[in-house]
Amino acid sequence: MGLPNKTNLLPDRPGIPPMAAMPEAETIDTAALAKACADGDIDLICVLGPTASGKTRYAVQLARALGNAEILSADSRQVYRGMDIGTGKDLGEYGEVPYHLIDIVPAGSKYNIYEFQSAFAEAWADVRSRGRIPILCGGSGLYIEAATRAYKFDKENGVPAGQLPQKTFYIGTLVSREERVARIDRRLDERLEEGLVEEVQGLLDSGVPAEDLLWYGLEYKFVTQYLLGQLSYEEMHILLANAIHQFAKRQMTWFRGMERDGVRIHWVKP
Repeated sequence: MGLPNKTNLLPDRPGIPPMAAMPEAETIDTAALAKACADGDIDLICVLGPTASGKTRYAVQLARALGNAEILSADSRQVYRGMDIGTGKDLGEYGEVPYHLIDIVPAGSKYNIYEFQSAFAEAWADVRSRGRIPILCGGSGLYIEAATRAYKFDKENGVPAGQLPQKTFYIGTLVSREERVARIDRRLDERLEEGLVEEVQGLLDSGVPAEDLLWYGLEYKFVTQYLLGQLSYEEMHILLANAIHQFAKRQMTWFRGMERDGVRIHWVKP
């Protein structure tokens, strides 16, 4: 992949860890990628990246460019119905592109990695059986590894490796730390304007216990604390923004760890 770019750092911001040197950006040859999928050299394309890096939009654009692709979500919270704004489903972006593993369980349940791996294996096999190209898209590192690296949990659980992809082509969406920080802040404000607080209140009103929403973390944790009177609106906003920035940094740390383990990620600027 070549030498990394020089480290891009912002002045220290409370709660946001510094980011290591950015990887080198590449250009993906879509025609060659399509041929490799058709020839069986690639059995899954995985688009990964930290929150607010543009991975969903990139995956949709790639699916359209390939012409016969479907998207499988690797997001640990988009599986829940009714949790739309806080999880950033942005379903309008998909348009005519089919998607899977979104809105498959009710809010209030606690979907786990075992269930995801099994559901992914079934959806992946279904997409391929119809001659379509599966694109896994998400930022949940453990979910991605469960799907693409036959992650085993113990001797009794887990999908057999033969029922999971063996030849994944990884694409990572790359944004500078400055741009990522700005995008996260802007997107949080947009989600609050779109009705994030009202969404969480609606979940509470529907009978979803507050402790379950706290368990989901990030938007649902801090907005619930605000609605319970434990935080002021300003405190909620500041704490939530910092938590999302920290989460994005942990995501990048996970992906760079995958690279250290030998996974080749082709980083692109979406």
